[in-house]
Amino acid sequence: MALARKKRMEPVKIQLKKNDQVRVISGKDKGKSGRVLDVDESRGRVLVEHVAMIKRHTRPNPAKQIKGGIAERESSIAVSNVMILCPKCGPVRIAHHVDQVAGGKARRTRVCRKCGQGLESK
Repeated sequence: MALARKKRMEPVKIQLKKNDQVRVISGKDKGKSGRVLDVDESRGRVLVEHVAMIKRHTRPNPAKQIKGGIAERESSIAVSNVMILCPKCGPVRIAHHVDQVAGGKARRTRVCRKCGQGLESK
């Protein structure tokens, strides 16, 4: 019997950035919110603070001052399971506004689809 090979996903354009505040909209951690720690565009996944916690068993390594034992850390979740948080509206989808900057250049900014407020994180 032939083994089924996992089809390689095409990289998706992720509109989330590091340090964005997001809320989980589906899965076992539905309703939790946190800050984006890492974005993996090639796999379409994000790492959110205090969401999808897993346990990792680590071996002691005195040379690197690693104590060892059971460590708990975040696991990545699919980007489709999170929505960015607007300060006024809550979880929303992202729209883009194109602003003309001096010198004829255009600058794209992320805005809330409901109220139009900017979503750029400081």
